[in-house]
Amino acid sequence: MARFVHRLRRPAARWLRIPAALFFVAGGILFFLPVVGLWMLPLGLLLLVEDVPVLRRRVYGAVNWLAERRPDWFA
Repeated sequence: MARFVHRLRRPAARWLRIPAALFFVAGGILFFLPVVGLWMLPLGLLLLVEDVPVLRRRVYGAVNWLAERRPDWFA
């Protein structure tokens, strides 16, 4: 899984990353359905952040804020 995420984060994988991110965001919005869940929303946003600079600062700030308050979640 780590190898797949590493390949997905490369700049050349933008054509795959954006549709995957939009799929995860849409799945997170439809969390009441049995197959998808709310866990998909943050994952989609983190993938989308790689390509949308406006979101990057806010999402990284939120992740850093969460890492300061809950360091055991990031261990």
